[in-house]
Amino acid sequence: MSEKTKKTSRCREKDLTEDMKQKPKEQKKTKYTEEKPSVKSTRKEKPTKNVTEEIDKQQRTPTENKKATVQGAEGKKCGGRTNATEQETTHPETPKDATNDPLKTIKAKTPGRKNKLAVKFAEETKVQPQTQNNTTNASVQITKRKTCAGKIKPEEENAKEKTKTQPETPQDTTKASIQTAGPKTCAGKAKKCRGEATKMQPDTLKDTTEACVPQDRREDKAAVDSILRTTLEKLKIKRNDRSDAAEVVNSIKRKIIMHLKQNTECFKEVEDPLHTGSYYENLKISNPDEFDVMLPIPVGRVKVSPFGSDGAFYSVALKRGRSPLQKFEENGTLSGSKMLNEFRAEVKKSVKQCKEWIVTKKKQGCPAVTLTTKVQTTTISLDVVLSLVVKSSWPPFTKEGLKIDGWLGTKVKRDYKRNGYYLVPKYEGRGMVENDGVFARDVWRISFSHIEKAILMNHGSEKTCCEKGGEPCCRKDCLKLLKHLLSLLKERHRLFDKFCSYHVKTTLLHACCSRTKDSDWRASSLSHCFQRLLDDFIAHLESGVLNNFFIPAQNLLSGPGRHRCSRLAHCIREERDQGFPIFK
Repeated sequence: MSEKTKKTSRCREKDLTEDMKQKPKEQKKTKYTEEKPSVKSTRKEKPTKNVTEEIDKQQRTPTENKKATVQGAEGKKCGGRTNATEQETTHPETPKDATNDPLKTIKAKTPGRKNKLAVKFAEETKVQPQTQNNTTNASVQITKRKTCAGKIKPEEENAKEKTKTQPETPQDTTKASIQTAGPKTCAGKAKKCRGEATKMQPDTLKDTTEACVPQDRREDKAAVDSILRTTLEKLKIKRNDRSDAAEVVNSIKRKIIMHLKQNTECFKEVEDPLHTGSYYENLKISNPDEFDVMLPIPVGRVKVSPFGSDGAFYSVALKRGRSPLQKFEENGTLSGSKMLNEFRAEVKKSVKQCKEWIVTKKKQGCPAVTLTTKVQTTTISLDVVLSLVVKSSWPPFTKEGLKIDGWLGTKVKRDYKRNGYYLVPKYEGRGMVENDGVFARDVWRISFSHIEKAILMNHGSEKTCCEKGGEPCCRKDCLKLLKHLLSLLKERHRLFDKFCSYHVKTTLLHACCSRTKDSDWRASSLSHCFQRLLDDFIAHLESGVLNNFFIPAQNLLSGPGRHRCSRLAHCIREERDQGFPIFK
């Protein structure tokens, strides 16, 4: 080799050495980048646009672009997981083998000035893939950090969309690197984020429902339901007992009616008996030991005037014409007490030959003649009630009552009101109390027993409710349970003697008008429906107001008084809270 050629070669090597000295830090960073990608290297490297495009074409394959997009999308999820595996997959390290180093290869093959440019290009080629990967990683970290914080601003969402749709330019890379230099990723808070997300978002609705209802409460509900259904089974009347009792009652009833028709002048027009009460409404519980029969006497045209302000009691005056009932008139009104005394005497005569039946002592204000007998070991009582049949429109006090329009329909209500009504010789308080020349002992109380029976026998909003092939309901079962509860409490406390099953029946009728659909009273929801009926009854007791179902102006709880009502409400609530131990 000539001297001139050697001199030229030394000059070129000198230039290359000076150029390498000017960028020692860059080469040092390049080696560091080969071992572990750094975000800071991204800030220092600012390749030109043309070089970046050339690198994208040569270094980034479609598969890598796709991976970057997928990773950007996964970065939105607040899993808080930055695994080493993901880092290795996203940022593969450059092998350290010298044979694969493009810088040395170019040095060996390319002489002169071109060698210098080639060296620069090789250095940029080695750095740029790491820069692109660092850019993607930085975007993912920013997204994770802001998602965990729970606040993603609109401009940050736009930045994420760019990450998903297209690779960042070197300028975007610099911005992303600057942002990454701030707060670090929320990898350290991943477990906390996942824990909070799990608490706030249960997996399924079923799990949520079960979580809301504690296990012990579900068990208590099942236990109460079992107790109620077991109690209902105990309250069922045996078929043989029912038939035996009915046979005895029907026999004495026929004798009484026959005697009145054949041996009396005043009561010979007695009509067919009206069977009322719980037994004939299929509401009797435990034993068939109580029967109620109304014997109606027609009165033709009469003048009915209210006695008192609640619309429950009336005085009756015969208008004109001859009537066998005129013998019971006093001061132009039909005396209920006189007529009841005569009726009672005739009933005694009719059962005189039946030694097994006993007429009990008369109760003040009671419209019935009570007979008792024994069938096997069960004592049976029969209430024979004197009544007047008034076949005219109902009194004005009933206008706001019988609110069954939404439950049974307006047509049914209209048909009921065409049936007339009954009056029985009953009064409240002292019999010598006078009002407009009429004594309380001579007034009559209005009765809608026939309507009550008709409603309870056809109680569904759907015509097939509780019929064969129809959907059963639990209205009557709830009434039986509440009647049984009241009777047990009355046995324990004499304070509750003034309460009767009619209070319970009226509560149910009001409840049916407020919950009109048969689906509100499904048989499978017995426990729930009974609890709601208890709530209704307790509410009436605590307020001291239970309006007559047919005459809203009459308060059925005015007799017992507020103190007794409060005590009964307390006892019922106590039994319910303890799971009805009284039924066990």
